[in-house]
Amino acid sequence: MLIRVLPDSPVPLGEQIAACVRGAIADGTAAPGERLPPARQVAASLNVNVHTVLRGYQRLRDEGLIELRRGRGAMVTTAPGIARHARLTASVHDLVTQARELGLTDQELIALVQKGLSGDAAGAVS
Repeated sequence: MLIRVLPDSPVPLGEQIAACVRGAIADGTAAPGERLPPARQVAASLNVNVHTVLRGYQRLRDEGLIELRRGRGAMVTTAPGIARHARLTASVHDLVTQARELGLTDQELIALVQKGLSGDAAGAVS
């Protein structure tokens, strides 16, 4: 699995690491049950602090995409539909990034999503 980060990006390094793994799960490159590279190995290859990698892994754990086991490392969860969940989560992160780039507040983004959920996407915030 290839994990890359852009040091000059405004996106925190831990989130960039999580996004790479999320993308690999979404496109099937990382299969359920597969072990992720050890945090120390990833940190060394990216020249970042091991805690940065662990923050990315913990975010993925919180999203239900991976399991973290002390002494056994990180593994892609075997939950059914994990790839679809990863794709949806990646889309949500992309949506939030786009909203921030457009200068939308959290409340404006939430209102936009609520309109989309109610089927009134045409009444979007401009």
